[in-house]
Amino acid sequence: MILIVDDDIAIRHSLGLMLKRARYDVKAVASPGEAMEIVRATTPQLILMDMNFSLTTSGDDGIELLQKVKIFCPDTPVILITAWGSIDLAVRGMRAGAFDFVTKPWNNVVLMQRIETALSLSHSKETVNIQQKEGGFDRSLIIGRSKAVSDVLSTIERIAKTNASVLITGESGTGKELIAETIHRNSRRAKNSFVKVNLGGISHTLFESEMFGHKKGAFTDASSDRVGRFELADKGTIFLDELGELDLACQVKLLRVLQEQTFEVLGESRPRKVDIRVVCATNADLTKMVAERTFREDLYYRINLITLHLPPLRERREDIPLLVRHFASLATENNNLQKIDVADEAMEYLMRQPFPGNVRELKNLVERAILMSGKSLLTTEDFRLANDIVPTSPKSVATTAMTLDEAERVRIIEAMEKYDGNMTQVAASLGISRQALYRRLEKFGLK
Repeated sequence: MILIVDDDIAIRHSLGLMLKRARYDVKAVASPGEAMEIVRATTPQLILMDMNFSLTTSGDDGIELLQKVKIFCPDTPVILITAWGSIDLAVRGMRAGAFDFVTKPWNNVVLMQRIETALSLSHSKETVNIQQKEGGFDRSLIIGRSKAVSDVLSTIERIAKTNASVLITGESGTGKELIAETIHRNSRRAKNSFVKVNLGGISHTLFESEMFGHKKGAFTDASSDRVGRFELADKGTIFLDELGELDLACQVKLLRVLQEQTFEVLGESRPRKVDIRVVCATNADLTKMVAERTFREDLYYRINLITLHLPPLRERREDIPLLVRHFASLATENNNLQKIDVADEAMEYLMRQPFPGNVRELKNLVERAILMSGKSLLTTEDFRLANDIVPTSPKSVATTAMTLDEAERVRIIEAMEKYDGNMTQVAASLGISRQALYRRLEKFGLK
């Protein structure tokens, strides 16, 4: 049973009609007191709850009801209903344990998606078939058998077929993009687009044009129509990498799209609807950014319905042999080489290394060792030599027989690998502006 709690009879009627058409058992009440009578007597599968039940707009009555509901039904998902101008109230509710929130006027399709997602992730799975598997689980992109990897894959298997937004956290080079694509491949959207967006590479002045698109003549340099990333991802999945790089103004624009699933193309007044699943990734500490007010709390709650944390390679060293063999196989295939093996002592050497660049660093090391050695059996020395050709400081660059341009190119590549292509961090580490970095990328053919 789904419980609707709202003092507006029109809202109770419209929500009840929508849910009954979807063949849900529904009860609708007008007050917190009536709601608690039902909650004490039974356990609803889900509760749709307004936040205001009085002439005031403080929402304290709604928060109080939510707190009582979570005592009697801690596992029942609660979706809050609030006005767009009361987003702060929804955030208070999320802190108090609400599952999600929608704003008035809501989109029925979006609301039903969120209801189905909440039900499929709750302990009421026996009455909802949303989570049933259809075919096998595709984990081909993920290499590893450690408990950490198995736990992540287990969560993906459970949530992939829902529309739940997912936030992937972890250090640079841990494989966040591959996790995002694995979610997409195992979702109901797998036959549609998987659109990747590196938010760290989009300036705030181009954000709307890149994400929403523009019409010819919308601004000075708009010489032709452009389709935005959200439109490209319609019916599929959009992967927003480096989410922590977004400034506050762009965060507001992103939140509106994620909340309403509509956007406006620059130069066009008619809003367009979009049906997307959102997966985000960051190596930043968003909770700290929220506390520092550099990241919006309402956006934080919108994008992290499910959080997946990828541990660094040093915390799952047992996966290193599998990864080494996988990368060696890829390197030999891509370079038309004979099969290459790794000596036992060399594998032990690799398993002792810190790999601050994580899986990406290991992949690059294996590829360099194969290309440099020309051997069919790689030894510890081969990996040491391959490791030594990557400068780790300006001093080591200066002592090699390189031209200044070559040395600068190597430093940029090193910084790009270290910071996972995060342009802001790369530029800062090199002591240059982002604009200067882009000019050098173009100069050295790295763009």
